[in-house]
Parts: sequence; structure tokens; C-alpha cells
Amino acid sequence: MAFGETIAPDEAERFRGFAEEIVAIQSARAANGTGAVERALHVKQHLGAVGELLVKAPGTARCGVFNMSGKSWPVYVRFSNGSIQHQSDKEPDVRGFALKLVGVPGQKLIAGLESEVTQDFLFIDTQALPFRTPDEFMLFLRAAKDGPSKMLPRLISSFGLRRALSIVWGAITKAKMKSYATHTFHTAAPIAFGKSAAKLALVPVPNDAPAPAASGADYLRQDLTARLKNGAVSWTLRAQLFVDEKTTPIEDASVPWSGAWVDLATLTLPRQDPESARGREISELVSQLSFDPWHATEEHRPLGAIMRARGATYGKSVVARKAAPEPKSVLTVSS
Repeated sequence: MAFGETIAPDEAERFRGFAEEIVAIQSARAANGTGAVERALHVKQHLGAVGELLVKAPGTARCGVFNMSGKSWPVYVRFSNGSIQHQSDKEPDVRGFALKLVGVPGQKLIAGLESEVTQDFLFIDTQALPFRTPDEFMLFLRAAKDGPSKMLPRLISSFGLRRALSIVWGAITKAKMKSYATHTFHTAAPIAFGKSAAKLALVPVPNDAPAPAASGADYLRQDLTARLKNGAVSWTLRAQLFVDEKTTPIEDASVPWSGAWVDLATLTLPRQDPESARGREISELVSQLSFDPWHATEEHRPLGAIMRARGATYGKSVVARKAAPEPKSVLTVSS
């Protein structure tokens, strides 16, 4: 069944306004802090790492970067908290898992980056978003921009009491994520998948290594660091294909899709020491890079209003913080 997008007549103008608002938030935060312009969201990076994505897609699911079974893409990986604040890992938050494939041919979608040989995929720790539209997300961002003390009254003012409490309750009751190595991550919003559409997921590959001891405000970094020092960590990348607008809606990212999953590839981060000189170099580079779902070929074009809003806002944010140029290769784990 064919999928489609529904684009409101005033969408482009609204999204330009959102982009300007996000840049203003970044600038205000910089003026009140160190003076450095940071990301608008996913500010706290746990660490950056390098690895490879080995394609294993069956013939019926080969397209774009998954077109050739046995193809290995070198990757940079960024692990982060979603908040606009630097806060403890103990606080309720979205956890981000971003991939940048290197060596990808073909024209990319973002103006000025068409000839770059990189492609990005972004994942979070939930199957769907708590917001139906970009407008709802911006209401939340405005409520949260000055920290948790002012967030609840602003949420109530913007969403009403019942919906505001529902959003807060969903955040505080979400099961604690113990480790990136044992959790499943989702794109949450759809992307094109050749002539169809799909949502992607990263599912952990079981590992017999004992869970390391990790605690405190940075326990997610501690856990990842210990696991990577001990050995490789892997996830299976899967696709859930579009079926119909009822069970797999394109425009409403708050609805979890239903349907079978198809294995596409295995992501493996080899043994590496994030605390070594090379590990710190990799993390610093990853921190400076941009990760944008629109940095993709047409075969993996982002879909739906949430994704279209990202296309309008991410680029402005990247320019504001002077992100590093797209890499041409991936650093090795040892110097």
C-alpha cells in the first residue's frame, strides 16, 4: 500500500519560526553560561565511539545503504541525554543513540552537503514520541527551556492540566534505562525505505559479559566505558515497514507502529577505551559533529511533520554552534 504525507499550507512558515526560536534559546543559554553555543537538545554527551555497520538485509529489504548484503560501513556513534540541560542520568530523560555512516555515495538532501560521503540515523529509547505534532513539541520545549522548576506550571498553561500531568507522569514512570548495551532504540518517526516507508530499531545482541558496576550522575557513561574496555558491543538494526495509515501512520509520531520486523544489519562497536587519549579524541570529534536525519539520500528521506520540522530547525542549530565539517573517514581505535 502506498504512503503519503499531509503538508499544511502554513507549515514552512511555522517551521521557520520554530528554527529561529530554537536558535534564540541556544544564544540565550550561551549568554548566561560559558559563552559557547551548544546543541539545542541532547546537550549531554555520554561518549563518542567508532564501529562498523555490517549489512545483512534480505533481498526483499535491500535499498539505500542496505542495498548490498555484506557491505560494511564505518560509523561514528554518539550517545546522549535528550534534555536541553546538563543533568544527572538519574533524572527522567530521553536517551539518544546517533549513527553517522562514512563513505556513503550519492546525493544528500541538505543544501550545501549534497556531495558529502556521510549519512545519519537518529534513535531514541522509546518506540514513539509523546507529542503528536511539532507544535506540541515546541510547547514542551518552551516549558522546559528554563529548567524543571518552571516546567510544570508552563506545561499546564500550554496543554491543560490533564494532558500536562499525562506528559509528566509518562516521563517519571518510564522504566529506568540501565545500559545502552541492553536497551532497544527506535527512530520513533518514519523514513523512506526505497519506495516504501519504515521505522528502524537497534536491538541489543545478547552478551555474556557481566554488567559492570555503575552509579551516580554519569552511570550511563560509566557502564558504556566499562563494557567497551572489556570487549565488543553489538546491536541488530531492524526495519518495520509501512502497512497502512491506521497501523503505521506517517504524520502522527506518537503512535507506535505495529507489524513484523526485518533484520537489516549488525552494528558493532569493537573493543576500545573511551578514557584513553585516542578515545577522548574520538569523543571530542563526535561532540563537534552534527547528526541530522535529513543528512541522507532520497531513498531514506525523513517523513512526517515531526521530521519535516527537524529539517527546518536542525540546520539553523548546526550553524549557530559551528559544528565540525562532515568527516571523510573514521578514526581507528588505537593511535
